[in-house]
Amino acid sequence: LIYCCRKPKTKRAKRFLEKREPKLNENTKNAMLIKGGNANLTVTEVLKDIYAVKKPFAVLYKRKNITRPFEDQTSLEFFSKKSDCSLFLFGSHNKKRPNNLVIGRMFDYHVLDMIELGVEKFVSLKDIKNSKCPEGTKPMLIFAGDVFDVNEEYRRLKSLLIDFFRGPTVPSIRLAGLEYVLHFTAVDGKIYMRSYKVLLKKSGCKIPRIELEEMGPSLDLVMRRTHLASDDLYKLSLKQPKGLKPKKKKNISHDVFGTTYGRIHMQKQDLSKLLTRKMKGLRKRPAKKSAEDGGTTPKKSKPD
Repeated sequence: LIYCCRKPKTKRAKRFLEKREPKLNENTKNAMLIKGGNANLTVTEVLKDIYAVKKPFAVLYKRKNITRPFEDQTSLEFFSKKSDCSLFLFGSHNKKRPNNLVIGRMFDYHVLDMIELGVEKFVSLKDIKNSKCPEGTKPMLIFAGDVFDVNEEYRRLKSLLIDFFRGPTVPSIRLAGLEYVLHFTAVDGKIYMRSYKVLLKKSGCKIPRIELEEMGPSLDLVMRRTHLASDDLYKLSLKQPKGLKPKKKKNISHDVFGTTYGRIHMQKQDLSKLLTRKMKGLRKRPAKKSAEDGGTTPKKSKPD
């Protein structure tokens, strides 16, 4: 604890600590991909393909790590703090749970949500001989299936997948940049993950004809175990700082047509001090001035 509280001695260490300080606008979330101690070839290839999709906002650990996330989470929290990653994907394989993936996220370097998925079918990027999207392409996410909105576990899984694959927040979008689609379908207790490349074809008009070409990876998943945060902790993790909340504007209302009305509060005006246009007809005459002053003004004596 004493070592953590020491002040940085170099400018590099100071910049490093400043990057990890809380910010109003968060950085893009990084993900760490960890291979378990008994991971097989299928799980290893899945982690490599997800890393290729997630790059450059991902860290792939090539060494095997003997840990069980549902029993002991200290190693995951240690790696999260070391690599500054708030998302993780852990792959393992055993007889009871073959081709196992655990996807989760952190809050304050502690595990918040964690869902275990089993890989039933896998087609890698290498197996599909089509053109690929460039590294760092922001994907479009599509979710199909009513269970994503009805079931609480699937609803939390949808939120977790959006967090994992959404990429950086961009201020504007161009049509040519929409070239990558991740499609998740939940039906009959299974989750199908498919990835497509968007092809813009000529259509004879301004709007191009859109075609989807499968790019990979392709996964057939089934949900196994879940470790979800309590409602209070989940609500706390979604809390936004006051600096990001929009300030409420007073005395402004809108009607059903969207017209904005504003109410202005003014003090009582003294109309006698109101400035008017300067004209000869509006000037006060000397007799009128003397009457207002309550007497006659003395005449000036002419010089001899």
